[in-house]
Amino acid sequence: MWPAADGETFVTVRRQQSRARAVAGAEQVSSVITVVLADHHRLLRECVRCLLETQKDFKVVGEVSDGFKVVGLVERRKPRVLIMALAMPGLNSFEVTLRVRRRSPETAVILLSMYAGDQYVIEALRNGASGYVVTQAKGIELVRAIRRVVAGHRYLSTPLSERQVDTWLQRAKARTLDPYDALTSREREVFSLVSEGLSNDNIASRLSISRRTTESHRANVMRKLQLSNQIDLIRFAIARGILALPSMSLGPRPRRPEPG
Repeated sequence: MWPAADGETFVTVRRQQSRARAVAGAEQVSSVITVVLADHHRLLRECVRCLLETQKDFKVVGEVSDGFKVVGLVERRKPRVLIMALAMPGLNSFEVTLRVRRRSPETAVILLSMYAGDQYVIEALRNGASGYVVTQAKGIELVRAIRRVVAGHRYLSTPLSERQVDTWLQRAKARTLDPYDALTSREREVFSLVSEGLSNDNIASRLSISRRTTESHRANVMRKLQLSNQIDLIRFAIARGILALPSMSLGPRPRRPEPG
């Protein structure tokens, strides 16, 4: 039987040990960097997952292929980092980034893109992205980007430079008021789907609204952006980096064989 003094000492030591284990466990959990992947190409998601699994403290906690489903998944899983392709179907990646940063401010967003043009980088950073990594970069750059943004810093992969991007951002701030900022959240959703070529009926079905409501939102978009037709809308989307076009050249068409 323990003497009174020794018994108290034993209990105190056991409590201290329990607290130490609890603290160590909490530190271990907090040191794990949780990640959600968003890309409509399953193969690319699997490649990124394999890359991240080489890091012991990285853990992929969710994957999604549709822009409209990203925000909901992030709200449920609360990842430290969202890695998202620039070209997402449904809701465009810039609008997704903006909504994620508003609803889950603890989640840093890294965009993956084959484009290094100023319109894409500026739009990404303006909407709250913490990192921008071009797909031509080495895999280790994505690992660096994750660690950098988790530490609270911005990351821009090669060939981008901080000075160059800061110049682009200052130039963008000097411009007049952007009419796109006047669009409501629903109008931006309609804008994204229209730029993808969806009809009013398809948009209404996708957003679970009536055709008349869709037409009203579409008319508001055209009026606020001062656009006359579908071609103008697509040009606007491309200029803003919202709609990305393949940069590859298909080359000349093969000549048809001569008859007979």
